Amino acid sequence: MTLTYQRFTAVFFIYGSLFLSGIYYCLRVFWCAAAKMSELELEQRTNIKFLVKLGKSGNEIREMLVHVYGDNSMKKTAVCKWVKRFSMEEKVSLMKRDQDGQQQAELKKTLQKFVKLCAKIVGYQERSRASEHRQRNS
Repeated sequence: MTLTYQRFTAVFFIYGSLFLSGIYYCLRVFWCAAAKMSELELEQRTNIKFLVKLGKSGNEIREMLVHVYGDNSMKKTAVCKWVKRFSMEEKVSLMKRDQDGQQQAELKKTLQKFVKLCAKIVGYQERSRASEHRQRNS
């Protein structure tokens, strides 16, 4: 049996198309798995952030994730990393709130001082006008 150009081309196209469809299938499966995993990670990160705000510890959060997600839950090191990050964000936001409150209190004090100063200036101007008026009438 001799391999002619036509037979070679037919065999090449058949096996080539099978090879390409196999690659396509593998990439599709991998892409779907990666997308599903990132979606799962995002969901778990959201839950971790919520539980950090509730004041749960890293170990408690890890146990809850294992209970809910089973084998698909994040590893302990990843959970601890996210707990640490979200805890720092919470501390920073609390510090910002405190600073905002302090700034508002300082602004309020400054405005009160300004109002008192304006009242003194107005009072001084009225007294000086009254004394000028008395001097003219005398």
